[in-house]
Amino acid sequence: MTASFSGSDSPVSASTRSVESYQASRFGRWLLAFGLGHAALLLATDVLAAYGVISLVIGAFLLRRSDRALITWSAIGAALLTLLLISGIAFASAPADPAAMGPTPATASGAGDENYLIAGISRITTWLVLTCLTTFGLTAPVAMLLGIWAARRRILEEPHRHLPLLRRTAIIGITICWLGSLPAALVQIGAVPEVNEAALWALQWPTGLAGGLGYVALFGLLANRISRRAKPSRAITAISAVGKRSLSCYLTHSLIMAPVLAAWGLGLGAHLTNATTACFAIGLWLITVAAAYWLDRRGRRGPAEHLLRRLVYRN
Repeated sequence: MTASFSGSDSPVSASTRSVESYQASRFGRWLLAFGLGHAALLLATDVLAAYGVISLVIGAFLLRRSDRALITWSAIGAALLTLLLISGIAFASAPADPAAMGPTPATASGAGDENYLIAGISRITTWLVLTCLTTFGLTAPVAMLLGIWAARRRILEEPHRHLPLLRRTAIIGITICWLGSLPAALVQIGAVPEVNEAALWALQWPTGLAGGLGYVALFGLLANRISRRAKPSRAITAISAVGKRSLSCYLTHSLIMAPVLAAWGLGLGAHLTNATTACFAIGLWLITVAAAYWLDRRGRRGPAEHLLRRLVYRN
């Protein structure tokens, strides 16, 4: 839908703009509602609500602006993220303060509570904080603005026309992302002593944006190569089916993982190691791939996508 908003560079009729702006607003509000339900019932780290809020803000102020406006605001956000990255590097060597570490992820997310209702209070509280951080943390808004710009130029729809840009973005973005994640990975495996947690966040948020852009560019390059084949393999078709049903797959992961791993459910999360957790996650992902492929073969949307589309376009 964002590709149809062409801004002042390619104006559309006022009536079309009005309809599309109204639909974008409905999409943001319903995505926010989906996120609230998701967090209240299952997962404190829901991202749907933040995407809904950001969509509402961008839809109201920037969606119909020119490409130059999108790039300008993206550059401002990237500059602020660069300052955050510099501060993260400066404070990374500061000793960790155990008293300032705050609650553990299990406590904050409610996964460690055996009472489902009490866990729900923790989930909502954490969700509100994380939604604000994601909304105002600049990474997601900048990514969305650049996504609108890329959609207008059909960079991913026609990757063969933008191969140099995609190659540079993939190499630079993924390299920056890996370098930004390296300190946290070294801490996780015990290769280096504990460092300031806030510094790790300051390192990963800006470099995560670069990584997101890099991986999107990499997928665009892969899509360009795959498109040359006469017929894509079943594996490619299955993974593409997951992308078309990403909302349903995302919610399915929570629907299975939360009751199985949380203390208010089966509580298996307290007994899994890093290796067994990875095996569990991969197995669950493969199940969703198989389900998405099954739906794709029958020409059906994912249930969440079907519901969201009906709510947004019901009129």
